[in-house]
Amino acid sequence: MATVDLFAIGNALIDQEFKVSNEFLTQQALQKGTMQLTDGDTQATLYQQLQQTQVYKGQASGGSAANTTVAFSALGGSAFYGCRVGNDELGSIYLNGLNEAGIKTAQQSISEGVTGTCMVLISPDSERTMHTYLGITAELSDEQIDFEPLKTAKWLYIEGYLSTSDTARTAVKQAREIAKANGVKIALSLSDPAMVQYARQGLEELMDDGVDLLFCNEQEALMFTNTESLTAAIEALKINNQHIVITQGANGATIVDPTQQFHVAGREVNAVDTNGAGDAFAGAFLYAINTGLNLVAAAQLAILISSEVVAQFGPRLEVTNYAKLFEQFKNAQQECA
Repeated sequence: MATVDLFAIGNALIDQEFKVSNEFLTQQALQKGTMQLTDGDTQATLYQQLQQTQVYKGQASGGSAANTTVAFSALGGSAFYGCRVGNDELGSIYLNGLNEAGIKTAQQSISEGVTGTCMVLISPDSERTMHTYLGITAELSDEQIDFEPLKTAKWLYIEGYLSTSDTARTAVKQAREIAKANGVKIALSLSDPAMVQYARQGLEELMDDGVDLLFCNEQEALMFTNTESLTAAIEALKINNQHIVITQGANGATIVDPTQQFHVAGREVNAVDTNGAGDAFAGAFLYAINTGLNLVAAAQLAILISSEVVAQFGPRLEVTNYAKLFEQFKNAQQECA
């Protein structure tokens, strides 16, 4: 298989998006801004209630690391995605969507079972709340992952949502070993406050002795380090991790490496849907540093891409829009030079 720049492992989920009221979230006992795992029957009941009382916005292929990989690939990078889907219509839709975006996948990702689905609930403040039935992706294991492309990749990217699966954590351990043996850098996203709160031990296992690049938002950073200030959280995260990127929503992002720390301002947009914004940020940031841009430029590009995701419904932009935004970014950089 051809060499790729980015080798990512994550869940494969089809998103069903709805605009919902705050009252609906309260009625359903859903914690705004987090992801909650559920079973198929419970999700089916919720889906029925959503269709009857809330506003349906459409279907999209999702999964945190997949969204990141799409951004990376659409900007011009080469990528492989390791996942598990069912041998069903949604599974075909999912993998075809990745392939159409230029991302390599393996036939062994397909197995008997039901492809996972996620109800993405967008409240009036544009915050996303997720109700997820993992389906067969809950049993993602090394058997569904072709590790060969990892041996010559530049980056291994791991999503924190895998922390809830014993078999997925075992697969990630194998991937980390292969990456270290072949000089491949490792990036990890904490993914969601709920993962920090309820699957902390799994996250620590995914992180192991640290990563080259850690992505998290401010809330996740504080929760993971059991600290009350961003400064204290950064000091704790620096112990094992080389580079740390802390997203702060409309306020931009804080970037930390062994020699410096700086903040990059956010970009003002009309926020519609935060679903996938952090994933897009990670994909754009990884692409930028992989192509040799400095950390400041990487953060600026990531903020541009992720803010455009926030300004629309759905976790991803149209594939061609990533490249257009990158051209816009490069032109602006040249004008400022």
